[in-house]
Amino acid sequence: MRIPFDETGGKCVFSSEWDKHAVKTYSTNFNEGPHGDITKIAASTIPPHDILLAGFPCQPFSRAGLQKGFADTRGSLFFEITRIARHHKPKVVVLENVKGFLRHDDGKTFQTAKRALEALGYCVYHTILNAKDFGLPQHRERVYIVAVHTRKLRGKQFVFPVPPYTPTRISTVLQKRVASIYTISNSIWKRLQERKQREKERGNGFGYRLFLPSAPFINTIIANYGKCGSDLLIAQKHKNPRLLTPREVARLQGFPDTFIIPVSDSQAYKQFGNAVAVPVIQAITREVVKMLL
Repeated sequence: MRIPFDETGGKCVFSSEWDKHAVKTYSTNFNEGPHGDITKIAASTIPPHDILLAGFPCQPFSRAGLQKGFADTRGSLFFEITRIARHHKPKVVVLENVKGFLRHDDGKTFQTAKRALEALGYCVYHTILNAKDFGLPQHRERVYIVAVHTRKLRGKQFVFPVPPYTPTRISTVLQKRVASIYTISNSIWKRLQERKQREKERGNGFGYRLFLPSAPFINTIIANYGKCGSDLLIAQKHKNPRLLTPREVARLQGFPDTFIIPVSDSQAYKQFGNAVAVPVIQAITREVVKMLL
């Protein structure tokens, strides 16, 4: 979320991250180390700021999780955001989460979050945007929330960007040379096919998904890519299918090739699977800056 705001001339005054592998990636690319566990950081020690950017964990609201919502400790991190916003009253708060956040508990979870922000003086705007509509060959729907402080930005209204619907193709993010370690072995390929057949016989749609490079887009990249047995695979001529490489996953999220990947493949998949689609944030950033200026 930081990259587009840096590109528009914004200055990052504070960041928080506790996972040591994510800290390594962040520090390597931004030349500064983030602060640690946000639950242990007093709001008064955070510098004043105009814009607060945050992505609170999606697992409590995802269909893939237990859907405990705010009852899950990860879900309650949302209230760390409101704690900081209550103290600093930033002009704008930009949040991102999974699509399921809106419908969790028949919409009550989202309404709880919305009322919490409104109680702090914010007008809350939200919408669902898809990465594939912003030039990325990945079907990735996420809910984006922009909260505008009504007193500090009196009369200002936020308008979400209109997607450009740029045509996409998976081949545009694929590397020309890929190491053989990403090609599925015969034994694993056989096991994946057998599992998919079993699931099909049970009437389920679980299992691997196979994509041609010429396909317009791929399904959503998730944090446990390469581990779940329902992987997104790329078809190869005269070979077994292969996994996407970390660089290809980074491209699917819109990260520039200059973005350094200093961690293992499993950690890279986790980090990019948990990241935001950069072009979507770029479009939102333009609208936020336009409103502020």
